[in-house]
Amino acid sequence: MPVLHSTKNLHVVEPPTGAREGVGIFEYTDNYTVFHYGRMPDLIPGKGEAVCRMAVANFAMLEAAGVRTHFRRFIAPNRIEFTLARLPEPSGRPLIPERGSYLIPLQVLFRNELPPGSSVHRRLASGELTPAEVGLRTIPAVGEKLEQPLIEYATTREDVNRFITPDEAQRLAGLDGDQFQAMRETTIKVNELLTEHAAGLGLSHCDGKVEYLATSGRELVLADSPGTPDESRLMFNGVHCGKQIMRDWYVGSGHEIPVNRLIADGVPRGQWPQPVPLPPEFLPVMTNLYRSLSEAWTGERWWDVPGLEEATRAVTELISR
Repeated sequence: MPVLHSTKNLHVVEPPTGAREGVGIFEYTDNYTVFHYGRMPDLIPGKGEAVCRMAVANFAMLEAAGVRTHFRRFIAPNRIEFTLARLPEPSGRPLIPERGSYLIPLQVLFRNELPPGSSVHRRLASGELTPAEVGLRTIPAVGEKLEQPLIEYATTREDVNRFITPDEAQRLAGLDGDQFQAMRETTIKVNELLTEHAAGLGLSHCDGKVEYLATSGRELVLADSPGTPDESRLMFNGVHCGKQIMRDWYVGSGHEIPVNRLIADGVPRGQWPQPVPLPPEFLPVMTNLYRSLSEAWTGERWWDVPGLEEATRAVTELISR
């Protein structure tokens, strides 16, 4: 079934219960999402397979480093089988892992630098966030690299996810102190592994997010698709390698959908305005970018596409028109 706020379709093979985890299949689609709107009107041909192959490579890398993940097997060209946990109730009530396996309703975000488009700049400018709250001494410059990764937490089961404090995150996750600390330490390790891999390819791994499930045996397992351009902000020679390119076009062209205002005004989702399509010249450029990124990241060659330098140069030329 499609998950309209996601770029993946979910197929349940074995439903999870309170006593055991189930089995699911993710189909990575050619959709993209921005602004918490959900799936945008265009498909980027080949994106799903490119992102899926990156995810599979990352699961192998992380498992080899001792990080337990929900990955079970690759179903070429654009699906994976994974361990499926139950969704928590969308009530915001804390979880009780003793009652069975759950997908923990948190995004754990890590930030290594603060490029253009990072929400930290907007939140600092609006007063929603102070430098001290995120361990900074002063307001950072755009593009600033951080001395230590910044770890933040956000909800996942709300119309628009919101940033929350570590105390609220631990309460919502239903984890004890040791488990919550283990989740943080695993996130730091995942970030270090992905950042090191990116650096070896000339990429900046600016920021990203991960999710976890709590098994019926009270073990934490890494979920979702860490290190892919749907979950991480990757840049090459100062050029974004993902959906920030489309987000910037919508904002710059005046076609952004004001999701936060629509929700605040109580406008039902079915009455939201429809986004305009991207200019048609975006699609082949983005196809090449996703495929080129995937080939560079995995070391595999599946498509007749230019290398990352040429692919990102084409992006620069596109957005300068």
